[in-house]
Amino acid sequence: MRPCTLQEFVGQEHILGPGMPLRSAIEQDALSSVILAGPPGTGKTTLANVIAQATSAQFMTLNAVMSGVKDLKAVCGEAEQIFTSLAQRTVLFIDEIHRFNKSQQDALLPYVESGTVILIGATTENPYFEVNAALVSRSGVYLLRPLSEEHLVAILHHALADARGYGGAIRMDNAAVRHLAAIANGDARIALNALELSVMTIGKKISLRQAEQLFLQRAKRYDAAGEDHYNTSSAFIKTLRGSDPDAALVWLFAMVGSGEHPRFIFRRMAIFASEDIGNADPRALQIVMAAWDAFERVGLPEGEYFLAHACIYLAQAPKSNAIKRAMDASRRAVERASSLEVPNHLRNAPVKAMRTQHGYSEGYQYPHDAEEGIVQASYFPIGWEPQDFYSPTVHGYEEEVRQRLARAKTIIRQRDAMRS
Repeated sequence: MRPCTLQEFVGQEHILGPGMPLRSAIEQDALSSVILAGPPGTGKTTLANVIAQATSAQFMTLNAVMSGVKDLKAVCGEAEQIFTSLAQRTVLFIDEIHRFNKSQQDALLPYVESGTVILIGATTENPYFEVNAALVSRSGVYLLRPLSEEHLVAILHHALADARGYGGAIRMDNAAVRHLAAIANGDARIALNALELSVMTIGKKISLRQAEQLFLQRAKRYDAAGEDHYNTSSAFIKTLRGSDPDAALVWLFAMVGSGEHPRFIFRRMAIFASEDIGNADPRALQIVMAAWDAFERVGLPEGEYFLAHACIYLAQAPKSNAIKRAMDASRRAVERASSLEVPNHLRNAPVKAMRTQHGYSEGYQYPHDAEEGIVQASYFPIGWEPQDFYSPTVHGYEEEVRQRLARAKTIIRQRDAMRS
């Protein structure tokens, strides 16, 4: 059922719709090197086959899982001979190109640069991370998206009706077709395999109830070590930051249900509690750590309560990144400083001679002896002017922190005025 033409291709309208550059290049046989990236079953190999049918160039294929530098150089050498003798270029399709190591990918560069080879690389990984930057910079990168339920319904109906498929010999309820599309989770290969298994198992007449009994669970394409891991965890953190507890729970249980280890989720929430909430709600970190500790004692499945508890608390808490800004600003100041010499009044003086002969701790004022516990002193390194790295917001408890720090500065100013 693999499409042979662009007209048969379903989905990916954002790159293959009428007038889109990639579609025009294929139709005009003017394709340059491209990398097709996206989840399984979204049409990467199919699109390469469509290009093979449409191009006048020589078409060759390699699978990076089963090929090495020797195979790569043999194919590229043949492409060079064809180009030299017949002035014909070669389209080289490399499936799972991310499986090639750096040296293997580098071996492609001279042929891609010279135009001898038009590369079509397919990958389920993020090409900006898994494909050499030199290849990426010489190729158009197209990101394929999971197919929608409507796309999959169209693909299944086509398989039921077309002579290459079941040619109208199978009767399947529309609701059953939609169920297969739903459980396929954007993957056309899973949808078609599910259809084939339904026919083999049930027969020529398939109802919704039979399809539901055969396929109870939605297919999962989450890869705990791949891009889905990073994208979903990113969505989770950004949703917490956006203060939407309901959507945050969706991303939380998408990770849990796909096998993400809860400790990773707790680590991310602990970081978030300081980075994005901080002193706006000091209890946020305490809640996360208490929930984490409870989870370690209880485990799954009841431990999901602690994940959800911490998630909801973080989402609803007032937000402040003042700690992160203070941390970044102070770190930059330290990195720029030529020296960080500790003033004498702040130095440790465990030996009397250090105080009497070298001035260690001389002039130090003990804050607990002063009114309101505040003294006028500089705590910065020698030669530094006082700086405000930490600027509390007006959000949540941090407003009280802001007022407290402002009050301390006011007291010092008033004492300065009285002395003068």
